[in-house]
Amino acid sequence: MKFSLRCARIVRIALVTGLCVALSPLVSQGQLAETASATVEDREQLYEELAAEVDALEAQLGLLKKVIRLVRPSVVHIEASKRVPANTRSGRKPVEEAGSGIVIEVESNLYILTNRHVIDEAQLSDIAIKLSDRRVLHPTTVWADRETDVAVMAIDSMDLHPARLGDSDKTEIGDFVIAVGSPFGLSQSVTYGIISAMGRRDLKLGDGSIRYQDFMQTDAAINPGNSGGPLLNLRGEVVGLNTAIASSSGGSEGIGFTIPINMAITVAKQFIEHGHPVRAFLGVNLNGDDFSPEYAARLGLPRARGALVASVIGGSPAAIADFRPDDVVLEFDGRQIEDDDHLIKIVGFTPVDKDVEVVVFRSGELIRLEVKLAERRRTALRP
Repeated sequence: MKFSLRCARIVRIALVTGLCVALSPLVSQGQLAETASATVEDREQLYEELAAEVDALEAQLGLLKKVIRLVRPSVVHIEASKRVPANTRSGRKPVEEAGSGIVIEVESNLYILTNRHVIDEAQLSDIAIKLSDRRVLHPTTVWADRETDVAVMAIDSMDLHPARLGDSDKTEIGDFVIAVGSPFGLSQSVTYGIISAMGRRDLKLGDGSIRYQDFMQTDAAINPGNSGGPLLNLRGEVVGLNTAIASSSGGSEGIGFTIPINMAITVAKQFIEHGHPVRAFLGVNLNGDDFSPEYAARLGLPRARGALVASVIGGSPAAIADFRPDDVVLEFDGRQIEDDDHLIKIVGFTPVDKDVEVVVFRSGELIRLEVKLAERRRTALRP
């Protein structure tokens, strides 16, 4: 009997299951039809909502397109053929260098601003400046500054569109920026990002000869060939000269460095006016390596901020102003000093013969000094 009762249950279950299976296509078809109808309506609604949002977004993106259209005629592609030392009997081998540049206007004349490493050691006839309209120019004069990696080239043509320069001192972390250049030789390429950091002054770049550093850092993609191209703000103004990347692969990894345009244009104008950079000279040796938190505490400072004076050069502006060893320079010309490299950069770009107020920490006290800067001889290395 138990077996029979079990069989009866199985039969009832089988009948119910069979009925459900038989009816399921009809139920499913009805549900699917209803669901399909709802999905079509929902999708149409989503498309309408999306279109409205895209219209608003495209209106904003239209700003970027205007910036790009405005600036692209001011960006050039540069190719330079140089000869560098080689382990051959001839002693030299040809090397092709490619980069970017910016058309600038100084005293109603047009020039090309770029990086020194793009054109350094190339003959004038071996430098080709390729314009956005496919014309090719050659520079008549080239000036290059190894200590900033800035170069400027004089050209004959006046039928060009100079870029508008912004004020890089007003640039802040988080500002939206656009990079234009020739990565891997692909001219007029555009990328965008933000300013990620300011005041990078301790970068080990190339042969280490870039003494005056104050780089802005950006995550806008910068690749080989972007060097010398502009970094732009949303007003279409140049705020930086793209220079280097931090990369383990040789390509962009979201860390690019650009020279503030205020610094680059200062160098360019000095070349154009004087034929060489004009750098101010203070006359102190600094000792940042030993300026640790412990050393600062021994001097009575709460933290190791500023530039520690190791020695003063006799007869220099610093000696005349009564700078002393173990002075810590905290302010220079109204600007707080972070470290040695910061002071070196500020001194170098302060006008020569300017009377400057300097605040130093000495024997537990803040001392104000007045110093008149001199011009640094080009063989000198001290700030």
